[in-house]
Amino acid sequence: MNRIFINLLLALVLVVGLNYTAHPDRTGLRDLILPSGGPGYLSPTALAASPDGRQLYIGCATANQVAFYDINQREIVRRIDLPGSPSGLALTSDAKTLYVSCANAKSWIVVINTTSGKVRGRFAAGHTAMSPVLSPDGEELYVCNRFNNSVEVFDAQTGKVLGNVEVDREPVDAVLSPDGRLLFVANLLHSGRADAGVVAATVSVIDTAQRKLIKHIPLSNGSTLLRGLCVSPDGKYVAVAHGLGRFHLPTTTVEHGWMNNSALSLIDVAELKLLTTVLLDEDKHGAANPWATQWSADGKLLCVTHAGTHDISLIDAPGLLAKIKRLPLRLEQPIAAINDDSAHVLGDVPNDLGFLKRLRTRIPLHGKGPRCVVLSGNRIFVGNYFSDSLSLLNPTCSTRNSATVQLQNPLKLMPMRKGELYFNDATLSYQGWQSCASCHSSDGRVDGLDWDLLNDGMGNPKNVKSLVFCFQTPPVMSLGVRADAAAAIRAGMRSILFTTPREEVASALDEFVKSLQPIPSPYLIHNELSSAARHGQSLFRSRQLDCVRCHKPPLLTDLKPHEVATGKFDQPGDQFYTPALVELWRTAPYLHDGSASSLRDVVVNHGFKSAPAKAQLTATDIDDLVAYLETL
Repeated sequence: MNRIFINLLLALVLVVGLNYTAHPDRTGLRDLILPSGGPGYLSPTALAASPDGRQLYIGCATANQVAFYDINQREIVRRIDLPGSPSGLALTSDAKTLYVSCANAKSWIVVINTTSGKVRGRFAAGHTAMSPVLSPDGEELYVCNRFNNSVEVFDAQTGKVLGNVEVDREPVDAVLSPDGRLLFVANLLHSGRADAGVVAATVSVIDTAQRKLIKHIPLSNGSTLLRGLCVSPDGKYVAVAHGLGRFHLPTTTVEHGWMNNSALSLIDVAELKLLTTVLLDEDKHGAANPWATQWSADGKLLCVTHAGTHDISLIDAPGLLAKIKRLPLRLEQPIAAINDDSAHVLGDVPNDLGFLKRLRTRIPLHGKGPRCVVLSGNRIFVGNYFSDSLSLLNPTCSTRNSATVQLQNPLKLMPMRKGELYFNDATLSYQGWQSCASCHSSDGRVDGLDWDLLNDGMGNPKNVKSLVFCFQTPPVMSLGVRADAAAAIRAGMRSILFTTPREEVASALDEFVKSLQPIPSPYLIHNELSSAARHGQSLFRSRQLDCVRCHKPPLLTDLKPHEVATGKFDQPGDQFYTPALVELWRTAPYLHDGSASSLRDVVVNHGFKSAPAKAQLTATDIDDLVAYLETL
């Protein structure tokens, strides 16, 4: 019976995909987003602790639930069903009210009375709401609307919208300064070109009194996939965990962080600028996919979970800050007189794999995928996404080992769930430096960087592509050097993870990648095209522009190579396969070399081989064509 059910479920996924591809302009069916975890899994993704240290609240992403966990009894005592996947929790100071963001194309903020366990109410938020944050007085709630690229401000009591602040690209986490004056927002990806010399995501800063963006703080070159934010108790520093792609180096080796590093950036709050970026890896032991951060209430401990290597770093925060402050901006002696690789000026810190030596304890966890952390008293609780478990640590204990509590009896990993675990698991990589998710994010999309991979020669970097529907659009890679996605997955294990492909692992990865489904564009209006987008659609299909000659329905690709000559590293005779335009709105930057930062840039500067065709377009036509492309 189980096998029959699984086959029916997979058939349903296939039907959803076929219906989408047959009607790329009608996206109602894309509201059906099947959780990748499958039936029965919890997938803890957010934690909050009561001030008395007696209870944890756990957002269970694939169960669409909040679980109340009694710390003393070590068991779940209550579960509350939600209208979507919980993506963040905010608890009032008296612990009587819990706000839960439930992510979807139309998100909800659910308000729960923690005493009775009853849902007190809910109010609508934007596209993929995340990371709710309460103001110190509990009157306002700030919510990251990831795919609206904005932070929405609500009256916490009534749910009334008080303001909406545009930030950078894909805000996924936020934290308030202790005085409530500034809101810091982690943007997952950068919003510029990928072929620039400096490419880095930003932390946005919002003045809460004015509800106004005051600054984007760029991080170190290569910073991408920003995740957890936390602020020091004295309000002087903000820490953000993220990947650090060495995209400007040849991808010939993964050792010593020559492809991907894991990093913690520190922001000086008084000056609103990056202080420095500290590497979380060790010389021969990567710390891939840093995710959640937490600063202890006494300011002494800074915690960072490593979702890819399934461990946690406990950092001596005062010691780290003191070491940073001792470094000069420039040397007083010639560089030739220095014989070691350690940082001697502040600018060296982002390249020093030993900077945290004697300042950090790295503790392995028995769970898989630590994506959330909270400190309660003298205990640290970590939620393990793939294991449905909590890891418990006492930082004052000399052994600093972790204990594990299962939130439910472990379930057998279905192929799709197992593939998602492998996709995010850096222990498959040589020395744990990276996973598939280090470049494709945890959901199989993009990191916004150009990489010069070995599979098509050197000196021709390419933009990371989304993996959605890649099994339906062979061959794969920009130059079509892999016959299909299955071949690319196995080649990637060899030449990117630097490991020998095991068929059990590769087959599970196949199943996860096949399961990826597009989500509705935030530019749709009630799942329909606007009048401008409808006009843009007619232009796209017109003989005048003839876009459909190469971008044929249903996936808007002809699956053929073309000599497009849009990249500065293109060689004569290079032919690039037409990309499918599935989920086009979220895959910037564009073109195979990432040289176009936006769809408008593509249309205006790269979209027409025929000058007369472009000359016939009015400014309104261009606006409408872009409006249509943004809905795909």
